[in-house]
Amino acid sequence: ENLGFRRLLHTLEPKYTILSRAHFTHTVVTNLYNESKAKLVQTLKEAESIAITTDGWTSRGTQSYITITAHTINSDWEMVNVVLQTRLLFESHTGANIAEDLQAAVTDWELNRPNHGIAIVTDNARNMDVAVREAGLEPHTINLATQAGLGVPRVTRSLGRVRRVAAFFHRSSTATAVLMSKQKLLQLPSHKLIMDVTTRWNSTLDMLDRYLEQQAAIAAALTSPEIRQNARNTLDSCDITDAEDLVKLLNPLKTATTVLCDEKSPTLSLIVPLKSMIEQSMTPNDGDSTTRREQSSVIFRADTTGMHTTNCWRAQRWTPAGVSEERGEEAAGGAHYPTHGGEGALGAEAEVTEPASKKTALEDLLGDSFFTEPEQPNRGIERENELYRREASIPLSSCPLKWWRENGSQYPLLSPIAKAYLSIPATSVPSECVFSTAGNIVTAQRSQLLPENIDMLIFLKKNMTIS
Repeated sequence: ENLGFRRLLHTLEPKYTILSRAHFTHTVVTNLYNESKAKLVQTLKEAESIAITTDGWTSRGTQSYITITAHTINSDWEMVNVVLQTRLLFESHTGANIAEDLQAAVTDWELNRPNHGIAIVTDNARNMDVAVREAGLEPHTINLATQAGLGVPRVTRSLGRVRRVAAFFHRSSTATAVLMSKQKLLQLPSHKLIMDVTTRWNSTLDMLDRYLEQQAAIAAALTSPEIRQNARNTLDSCDITDAEDLVKLLNPLKTATTVLCDEKSPTLSLIVPLKSMIEQSMTPNDGDSTTRREQSSVIFRADTTGMHTTNCWRAQRWTPAGVSEERGEEAAGGAHYPTHGGEGALGAEAEVTEPASKKTALEDLLGDSFFTEPEQPNRGIERENELYRREASIPLSSCPLKWWRENGSQYPLLSPIAKAYLSIPATSVPSECVFSTAGNIVTAQRSQLLPENIDMLIFLKKNMTIS
């Protein structure tokens, strides 16, 4: 509808008539949405088990939305991650209201499976916890306890000083120019200082890491005649030591977060080994400073109580007849990929009535006195489990889904178990990533988009494939 754009098209092709905004909204977008939704519904119907994630966000128009994503593994052992819906919350973000949306989504998208629970992953917000329980599901919250470590008083004071120095260089063009000249003189990378975001602890780590990298240039710039009179809140040697300790302490947590946020590979199986790694890295050493010891203690305590293992899922996962919880977890665990724990879909085979075969002479003579003990279901799973644990381990750089695609036929009982558990994401990042997509759609110029149009546009952006 822009006048310049219309003139451009008229110049290129005078006979072309530009379609109206209403045509695109009510016809083109709607048709694309219906077509993509039909394909997605079929994909979900074929899925043996489905996990979902959910989170809420607020648009530029100060409207509250809740986004739900679904995750499964298809017949080719490939991860499938889709956005189901983005719906407006007309009422407050209470657990009961969110629970209604979750229940409606499960019904509308036909996510329920016979003898299967639905795994749901959320953040550790109280309303999400209540919503999941109200909806009849069991939550799995992952909390790396980093914010607890950042709340140590001495660390908070040091972080405040780093923020003030970074903010000073961000506000002053003169200070920025002096800093760049000092970087060149000291042969340091020409990097700008980073300001952290309070809701993202990893940005605090990035801020500290950048400050330590540019420490010499910052000190030289703050003592230069051009800006010396404006310098405030410089860091002393104790603050620098605390910052170095904090970076060393948080680096393993950042690595763990990066690994758990991968949407292309299974991540649930990494929770237990990564939790163990974090606990080991938080163990105090003799040479640790007092601040580091305090941080390690706080993070370790919060991590131990806040980071749940795969046991959280057992209340919602069904166990096949004859297979104990422990066997199911052990079977999907094993050596190939740490703790592939889980139970899955072992559907009972339909009994087919066949005509009775003619007895042999030996059967006719001894049939009444000879009995064969029928194989128990648990023996089959035990045999597969034993065979599975004898397999050679795959490298950490390999994907367990590829291994199951190549070897799943050898494990008809275990492969559905692995597929059910490995489809569950370890974090709610997939639903949180939709926030960025929504920000590009609901811009300042489009802040009055109708909720149903926002739902369709986000759905198409995340799910539609252009062949």
